[in-house]
Amino acid sequence: MDEHIVILVIALIVLLYGYISKGLSRLNISGPMVFTGLGLLLSPLGINVTQVEVDAEFVTVIVEIALVLVLFADAALLDLKLLRNSWLIPARLLFIGLPITVVAGTLAAQWIFPNEPMTSLILLALLLTPTDAALGKAVVSDPKVPKWVRSSINVESGLNDGIIFPMLLTVVALILSDTGNSQDQYWVVYVGQQIFFGAIVGAVVGYLGTKLLVWADSKNLAETSYQNLIPIALAILAFYLAETLSGNGFIAAFFAGLYAGNTYEKTRSHIEDFAESEGELFVLISFFVFGLAFVPITLAYVTWDVVLYSLLSLTVLRMIPVVISLTGSKLDLSTKLFIAWFGPRGIASILYVLIVVHEMGSMAGFETVYAVVTVTVLMSILTHGLSAQPLANRYARQHGEQPADNG
Repeated sequence: MDEHIVILVIALIVLLYGYISKGLSRLNISGPMVFTGLGLLLSPLGINVTQVEVDAEFVTVIVEIALVLVLFADAALLDLKLLRNSWLIPARLLFIGLPITVVAGTLAAQWIFPNEPMTSLILLALLLTPTDAALGKAVVSDPKVPKWVRSSINVESGLNDGIIFPMLLTVVALILSDTGNSQDQYWVVYVGQQIFFGAIVGAVVGYLGTKLLVWADSKNLAETSYQNLIPIALAILAFYLAETLSGNGFIAAFFAGLYAGNTYEKTRSHIEDFAESEGELFVLISFFVFGLAFVPITLAYVTWDVVLYSLLSLTVLRMIPVVISLTGSKLDLSTKLFIAWFGPRGIASILYVLIVVHEMGSMAGFETVYAVVTVTVLMSILTHGLSAQPLANRYARQHGEQPADNG
């Protein structure tokens, strides 16, 4: 693998996309669609410019940083005052919808892939449960869509990654132990520890880091240009500090962003600037690497059963649990379905697959799992990319800016 060639190709693609991005958005062609497609074109499936090992360290680092920055920025741009008045919706999605999704995904996998071990089926369900608001960017950034709806989608996307991650690592540990139950007694404690320490570390880093910026700003010590770099540093600091202290780094990044964006208005504007540039760049590079490195080695294992599960994962296995979780709220059916549809699979699923490959040492024995993730993410990139703006426009016309009446 020649990493220099990959970097050069990425630079050229970013340059080209920068020139025509606005024109493409008018056609409902999203950045992830473009970068994934060009990754496929340049991969061994296309003109084969270069080859990249899917478990290469720099690939994992790129995707990891991308997810950290996305979670940090999404949380920072949430309006906590609004969230305090509309917290029931994301709470329902996370604590009712998410568990149902995992169970339903496992049962569906058992039906479609009866010869696969149960641990592999649970692993598959966990890999495809986290959602990625970046693939529905037109929805979460469109001011015509009610704020509380955008906030609910953002909060769910930001927190479900971190909730699933400890479970994912537990299942991987069970598979590697080859006993099927050696870690059971520690599971609840482990998950609680990851969430608790992740949230605490993230909140402390976000709060203190922002307060320090307020002080430096009041003393006129910080150059404005360098203040744009502070959010990136806080996000990465929160992630690695939480991982060091037995917490979940992704939850830490989310909570750091939540405090940073809601502690100092000027910080929020800096975060918004970097989210639209540096954060977006890492996300798009991740999708490029996905098309370039991951799709080619899993495509050979795609079957009709794989396609069927992928379709179910993006539709009924996502949408029915969401509708169930929102039953009893005062939301109408169209709002429930709108929120349910915008649960794209993207950065988190890609990163978690890379982590699993790294932990397992190879892809052997899990080809079906990886093939399903590949097809599901590809479908999500296309369908959610094409539908985001049209459905956002339609929903806005029907509902307009409403108060958060979520019961």
